[in-house]
Amino acid sequence: MGIFIYSMKNHKLPKTSSYWQILPYIREQWLLIAQALACTLGFTIFWPILAQVAGEMAAFIGQGDVRAIAQLAGMTAIIFLIRGVMQYGQNALMAKAALKIALNLRTLAYAHLQRLSLGYFATAKTGDLSYRLTEDIDRIAEVVNKFFHEFTPCILQLIVVLGYMIWLNWQLTLATLVIAPLMALLISWFGEQVLKFSHRASNRISNLSSLLTEVFNGIYLVKAFAAQDYEIQKFSEEAEHHSRAKYRVEQIKSLQFFIVGFLQSLSVLLLFFLGGWQIDRGNLTGNGFVSYVVATAMLIDPISFATSNYNDFKQTEASVDRIFALLAVAPTVREKPNAIVLSAVKGKVEYRHVSFGYQPGLSVLRNLSLAASPGEAIALVGASGAGKTTLVNLLPRFYDLSDGQICIDGINIAEVALSSLRRQIGIVPQETILFSGTIAANIAFGQTEFDMAEVQAAAKIANAHQFITQLPEGYNSWMGERGMNLSGGQRQRIAIARAIMRNPRILILDEATSALDAESEALVQQALERIMADRTVFIIAHRLATVRRASRILVMEDGQIVEMGTHSELLAQGTRYAHFYARQFH
Repeated sequence: MGIFIYSMKNHKLPKTSSYWQILPYIREQWLLIAQALACTLGFTIFWPILAQVAGEMAAFIGQGDVRAIAQLAGMTAIIFLIRGVMQYGQNALMAKAALKIALNLRTLAYAHLQRLSLGYFATAKTGDLSYRLTEDIDRIAEVVNKFFHEFTPCILQLIVVLGYMIWLNWQLTLATLVIAPLMALLISWFGEQVLKFSHRASNRISNLSSLLTEVFNGIYLVKAFAAQDYEIQKFSEEAEHHSRAKYRVEQIKSLQFFIVGFLQSLSVLLLFFLGGWQIDRGNLTGNGFVSYVVATAMLIDPISFATSNYNDFKQTEASVDRIFALLAVAPTVREKPNAIVLSAVKGKVEYRHVSFGYQPGLSVLRNLSLAASPGEAIALVGASGAGKTTLVNLLPRFYDLSDGQICIDGINIAEVALSSLRRQIGIVPQETILFSGTIAANIAFGQTEFDMAEVQAAAKIANAHQFITQLPEGYNSWMGERGMNLSGGQRQRIAIARAIMRNPRILILDEATSALDAESEALVQQALERIMADRTVFIIAHRLATVRRASRILVMEDGQIVEMGTHSELLAQGTRYAHFYARQFH
């Protein structure tokens, strides 16, 4: 019974609780929650009536009055029917509200992730993010549902029934609450322990999820290196850490139920002793004591529920912390309030004294300047780590500069709305990224509605139409995860078709043919030459055969341009480019 005092003090969460962060999302569903609580109130007010009826029925049973007993039984049946309807309304309405809160939180968190800068995903664990958006938010929904569906009715039931008990005999009620302070302290301490170990368990399952994502994505390498036993050992160790953390939570909860249950048993023994004393003094009738005992029995379930739910609240607080920690991450690349919307551009690109580093004090590009005119193809060559990919990744503003400016048609990209900037740029990456779905949907990626004729036209330019039409379902053929049911050359041509579909004025080709065989490379190269016409193109390549026709070739070294010219001009100089070329072809 002592849980009642604790719950009355804490049914509104303390200001330090993470749950305060959920209140705006709860307020959005105020109408559904209010309707559910109205049903809860209607459900709760019948408890003291049932206790009163039980006391009266005990008197009639003693008298053998069958008619009165039947009337009271009929009244009780009607009460239970009305309570059942109210309980259904409470359960259905509250479940709907909780699911809407979860949906809003999940959508908000996913949208927030989409707005975060590329640098965040370089260090974030994919499995951890997936776990937060699935399991953590589901837990929050469950605890919101429990708070209004179980915890709040329990508190109301405790208040109503306890009020009735005070009305029957306040001295007896006061005496039975002497254990309350001890129970309150115990439940508070147990709750904090549950929260601490729940944090550990959440982190462990997040690590486990990340490990699974990494292994499944790299299953080819695991098989190739015969590393199954190694990965099984890693998984077993991580799973064991998670199991230990979860066991500790359950151990604490079990200990709490044992101690609180023992104190409740002492309360019951004290109740019977003091009840007999009150009857002896004439302060309570026998029928009144029966009614009082029934009312006390009505407190057992709400006390158990409140105790159990309080543990769930503390356990789920770890999930709340993880979700709102994610929402607190700010994007490093932000639009200005009055950002310029780029419409059609000609494609003049200028890098003006650009410096950049992924970490403070570690520069990747240093005071680099470059101008590319519309229709010009600029090839970037150099050793790995020279800054080639970094240079082109700054153009769609995946990262913000440390110093300098990048301009398109004379407009600083820092002043431009990100979506309008990126719509002007097409990218064919080295590692072709395709998504589960139809081939047509992959080519028209990002468009909810598209013209199939445009998709086919893009595929024809990319040399992809022929192999697509030979598939059983053609453009409606379903691609597995990452397009693994297609060859490397086929995936790359779909990626080129996807870039063509956007009809960008600026095109970035990042090692677009590096992993292809000679036949596939020839087909891809033909497709690239078609789409490069009349566009500003940046080509990153280690294989110098792919850059011979570039308007200009830039040789990069340590974040700077050290040579510039056409293929023939650079060969004639006989320096870095000529040495690269000689190593590849001699």
